[in-house]
Amino acid sequence: MPEPRFLQIQQVDAGAERAVARAALLAPRASIAPKYFYDRLGSLLFEAITALPEYYPTRAEARLFERHGAAMAQAIGVVGTMFDLGAGSCAKAAGLFPLIEPARYVAVDVSVEFVREALRRLHREHPRIEMTALGMDFSSSLALPAGLSHGRPLFFYPGSSIGNFTPDEALAFLRRVRSQADGGALLVGVDLVKPRQVLEAAYDDALGVTAAFNLNMLRHLNGVIGSDFDVAQWRHVALYDENASRIEMHLEACAPTLVRWPGGERRFAAGERILTEYSYKYTLDRFESLLRAAGFTQTRCWSDDRGDFAIFLGLP
Repeated sequence: MPEPRFLQIQQVDAGAERAVARAALLAPRASIAPKYFYDRLGSLLFEAITALPEYYPTRAEARLFERHGAAMAQAIGVVGTMFDLGAGSCAKAAGLFPLIEPARYVAVDVSVEFVREALRRLHREHPRIEMTALGMDFSSSLALPAGLSHGRPLFFYPGSSIGNFTPDEALAFLRRVRSQADGGALLVGVDLVKPRQVLEAAYDDALGVTAAFNLNMLRHLNGVIGSDFDVAQWRHVALYDENASRIEMHLEACAPTLVRWPGGERRFAAGERILTEYSYKYTLDRFESLLRAAGFTQTRCWSDDRGDFAIFLGLP
């Protein structure tokens, strides 16, 4: 097989991104986009989070793939091209290669640089699979280049990232996937509704790793937009909104503070918060309904015994 291809189809406009980030800080309810979690330090902190005893999703999902991977592969059927959405290290998709045996693998991430080394390593381990890295923001568009898909497609979206969309946004996203999945399938991870104390502990661990992960956004943002956030003046807040079935993560000002950046500033009162993440949780019935509303007429689900996590299969 030829060496992996690297296609960056959406170029990042740094000036526009800075303008959007600054505008979000000036909004009546200030916010920072979750993508600013993931600079190099943030990515390392998230890897540490997945090893924490309080953070169940990674372990629960891994157990489901281990126990039911063969059944998932059988239900999916023959796969021509596997699209790994938010591929990162590509490790989860690679774990399914022996079962799914795709002819072609496409690692989709915002930047091909995020997956370049992982894809080269993976190609050495699986030289018979044709591999491509595709740089695009699939959260807002899923317009794939012509000729990229070959045979039946499988769209793979593991983890609990679907929860970072609001339910309306999740429906729109699933419809975009459905429009590309004719004759194929979607395999998606979903975090489930559970008691408040379990959810809040998963996002506010005793060691403070998640707090460091959240606070690191401010240091990252300083470098991106030229702001002067003092991390020591902020604290991590995670809470579960039962009515909305979502975890909210915030950064809260410990005292009155003024934050400046080129061309602007904002004064935050003590206790004022900046929203950094929503993470919606679903019941099995509610997510199945979402899949069907998106046009997936056949669904299957595998969930763990504790009801922590589920993996759904959607077929058009």
